[in-house]
Amino acid sequence: MMIYRATGDKDVRFTVLYCGICHSDLDFIKNKWGLTTYPIIPRHEIVGIVTEVGGKVSKFKLGDKVGVGCLVGSCRSCESCAKDLENYCPQPVFTYSFPYYDGTTTYGGYSDHMVVDEHYVLRWPEKLPLDSGAPLLCAGITTYSPLRHFGLDKPGVKVGVVGLGGLGHVAVKFAKAFGAEVTVFSTTPAKKQEALDGLKADHFIVSKDPEQMQSTMSSLDGIIDTVSGSHPVAPLVNALKQDGKLVFVGRKMVVGSATGGMKETQEMLDFAAKHGIIADIELIPVDYVNTAMDRLSKSDVKYRFVIDVAYSLKAP
Repeated sequence: MMIYRATGDKDVRFTVLYCGICHSDLDFIKNKWGLTTYPIIPRHEIVGIVTEVGGKVSKFKLGDKVGVGCLVGSCRSCESCAKDLENYCPQPVFTYSFPYYDGTTTYGGYSDHMVVDEHYVLRWPEKLPLDSGAPLLCAGITTYSPLRHFGLDKPGVKVGVVGLGGLGHVAVKFAKAFGAEVTVFSTTPAKKQEALDGLKADHFIVSKDPEQMQSTMSSLDGIIDTVSGSHPVAPLVNALKQDGKLVFVGRKMVVGSATGGMKETQEMLDFAAKHGIIADIELIPVDYVNTAMDRLSKSDVKYRFVIDVAYSLKAP
């Protein structure tokens, strides 16, 4: 167990119950971006129950269900922070493997508890499941935010979603809840039934089929591209209407802190609870995590692993 700092006046301490596994966790563990500080305790899709609050905490009390996503700090004084866009702050403090203000290193949700400034703690909606809701703290806000910011959140808007993985399947759910007409682009024909019948997408395009791609020419108002690996972009641009928007998300967005601010993330959780939007998950014990990471590197998950931290700690 890592030793966290003492609970400060504005801090919230909570017991971790569930924690999602994001592909960026895998990259950080392997230091693919050159940002990792070892030892590392990853994970930033964290849900738990408050066990202690500082003397000046006003938003939370003991027993509250809470969540923590990609950020646990920002400068709070720049133009972005003033606009509730802490995710664009030039001095972000990410949830794990980053220096905190007191000189310590931040540790993530693969632990039994966390201590976080209340500003970066999210109220958990009562109707939102803890386990399958946890991935919304990264996969959810990373797709919800561009749909909202780029006007792709209105009934009748035609939205494309590239990739049907951890982010893509949630993007489809949010777009459908907004009333959009959704087209899924995937290199895997076998995902067609899941996209159309399971996730209720309106259309499915095999992106490596030139004829199918040609059929989408100038048809979409916007595309949310969740694929982090190299892939052709020109065919996607051709699928856009005039003034259409191609928005790249995925792992790069975590490095750029372009997930969502605290206000918008809370809005996303409330919207998800209202519309019954959760991630499709595979719930795993802590001792399965190395196997899960290996499977994740091979894209062998439908669609998000979530660690049952509380159960694992109680297990004999």
